[in-house]
Amino acid sequence: MTERIIIDLFTTLDGVAQAPGGPDEDTSDGFRFGGWQAGHPSEAVGASVMAGMETLDALLLGRRTYDIFAGYWPNHTTGPEGEIGRLFNSVPKYVASRDSHVRLDWEGSTRVGVDLTTEIPALRQRHRDVHVIGSIDLVQTLLAEHLYDELRLWVYPIVLGQGKKVFPDGARPANMRLLEPVTVGDNGTLMLRYAPLPGEPVLGSFD
Repeated sequence: MTERIIIDLFTTLDGVAQAPGGPDEDTSDGFRFGGWQAGHPSEAVGASVMAGMETLDALLLGRRTYDIFAGYWPNHTTGPEGEIGRLFNSVPKYVASRDSHVRLDWEGSTRVGVDLTTEIPALRQRHRDVHVIGSIDLVQTLLAEHLYDELRLWVYPIVLGQGKKVFPDGARPANMRLLEPVTVGDNGTLMLRYAPLPGEPVLGSFD
């Protein structure tokens, strides 16, 4: 069994991953483009997301994303979203928070975040495919510390010019390996799958 930490993100061409799903999802720092994903519906993205759920057996979420999910998915276990709702309700949820008194009322939820460098390897041993969905602040930590196995980016043909980016200024230099050819979806969406490689980018000159 291959144990993986998989990061799933919707992002714009300029790398913004903040609040793709709705206007009130994350308005921090005055972000005014919440819900930017809605203008580019994509059946290919939907099918890809569902395919990725087939092996998911745990969620790792940042606190903000956890609160959104906990307020939504327990009430959506039937209809078009029922399959995802039932899955999310049934699997363990790990919530990254340094607040030892944080309330985690969604059944199956456990706090992590005291020391992710030891907690993430423990999750790998316990589960097959742990998915990190959204949770951009947590994702930036996982990327910086190489605490992940696969980065899946669904890139939309939008430029926002502001918002939290997957790789903000000051991000740790890193190498990555493309796992498969780029998938081109409808409405100009792209799916990219990367795995981390050791070391920093090699510098040189064409002279």
